[in-house]
Amino acid sequence: MSLNPYLHFGTNCREAFEFYRSVFGGEFLIFQTMADGPDDMPVPESEKDLVMHVSLPIGTSILMGSDVPSMFGPPPEMGNNFSISYSPESREQVDELLAKLSEGGSVEMEAQDMFWGDYFGSCRDKFGIGWMLSYNASGQ
Repeated sequence: MSLNPYLHFGTNCREAFEFYRSVFGGEFLIFQTMADGPDDMPVPESEKDLVMHVSLPIGTSILMGSDVPSMFGPPPEMGNNFSISYSPESREQVDELLAKLSEGGSVEMEAQDMFWGDYFGSCRDKFGIGWMLSYNASGQ
């Protein structure tokens, strides 16, 4: 189980993470663009180079991030430009935590099997904090 910050950017995630890597060192564990997504993901051609997911180990944590394409709504603003990513030990725990965290808030994405192999769901709690819950059966 791990708890890590997930940063959301309008269009400059790549620039931000290159900066963080220059500060903290290390290499990206994952760096994917929107073009790496499934063929049926409706991303405009002009946004295919935006970052879909990046992860940079820093100490015992992983700093993660992505750009927010126009199809997902308005660009993030200060205050809604981050989520907390948590990796519980089972699919059932994802469902349980999503239900509890979203009580009084809202589910942004129902938990489901995703193209990258995780069982994933997200919500915003009653305090406005975004949560991303992800279980990977392979332990990766």
